[in-house]
Amino acid sequence: MATLPVARARRDLTTLLDDGLGVGDFSLRAAEVIRRSVPFAGVCVLTMDPASLLPTGEVVVDGLPAHSRTRLAEIELLESDVNTYAQLVRQPIPAASLSAATGGELDRSLRQRELRRPAGFGDELRAVLVGETGTWGAVTLLREAGDPWFTLREVGFVAALSRVLAEGVQRALLVAATDAAPDDDTGMLVVGAEMTVTGSDPAAERWLDDLRVAGAGPRELPVAVRAVVSRARLGAASASPGRAAYGRARTRSGRWVSLRASLLDPGDRQVTVALQAAGPRELAPLIADVYGLTERERVITGLIAQGRPTQRIAADLHLSPYTVQDHLKSIFDKTGASSRGELVARIYLGEPG
Repeated sequence: MATLPVARARRDLTTLLDDGLGVGDFSLRAAEVIRRSVPFAGVCVLTMDPASLLPTGEVVVDGLPAHSRTRLAEIELLESDVNTYAQLVRQPIPAASLSAATGGELDRSLRQRELRRPAGFGDELRAVLVGETGTWGAVTLLREAGDPWFTLREVGFVAALSRVLAEGVQRALLVAATDAAPDDDTGMLVVGAEMTVTGSDPAAERWLDDLRVAGAGPRELPVAVRAVVSRARLGAASASPGRAAYGRARTRSGRWVSLRASLLDPGDRQVTVALQAAGPRELAPLIADVYGLTERERVITGLIAQGRPTQRIAADLHLSPYTVQDHLKSIFDKTGASSRGELVARIYLGEPG
């Protein structure tokens, strides 16, 4: 049995990394690379906030219709199902097929019974995109009912591409994060029990419109909003009721927005969501993740942002000045910065330098 061309696919994806693509273009072109070896009928690429694992955006081609994706998010975040992204993150292999996970009984999956099968889909292959600094997204490949199931070779092929796909999403998010423009527009909305907007102000409507994927209906909730609303409801049923759910997402125009969701009343499940431009300090951890800074390098970068000299940093961290200089060289190499001022601008001010 022939081996699928993993090395060639990795080379092709690595070539895409240097093209400066946004998330949408990278996702579509990466999907075509995969399709050459693993046929599928539909695909969904999710981007995720590595700090919270909440979805921040989605690229869907020939997948579930928009009205079904709200329920899909609820199942993923609130209910028990097979091969959830949270489960895959904890597995040694970051990909799995639904047919293998259910022993061929696809309807053991709640999302398959409720959503995929009625839409004409059969087997599903899911993979989380795990890089050195966290989980940056996920990809789902779909086959139509009656098509052959995904094989173990095909699952292994996609799993072998997880790291380079994660790097592609990281770089695409880096372009978005460093290009993001400041915005003082702050909005509030209320989401009802059926994931419908029951109240909003004009600023919230502008954010919602910018968060929706192209072609989405005017009342469709963006995936990032659905995610924080579901997380807020989950928190209300857990040991930390009343705690706000937080997420960050990139809009179609390239802005970054922070979302904070809180349950109004557990009895009626209404959730308030505050949307406002993500400030430099909110984006700093994300940008540091994208550059691949280690925990020690992040601490040193933070001290540099406070204006501390090398000798003071060394004393604060109980390191030798030479060790601090080694860390600084690594930080400059990773970020492409040539001075401390440029480094702070890239990480904390969202400037590409």
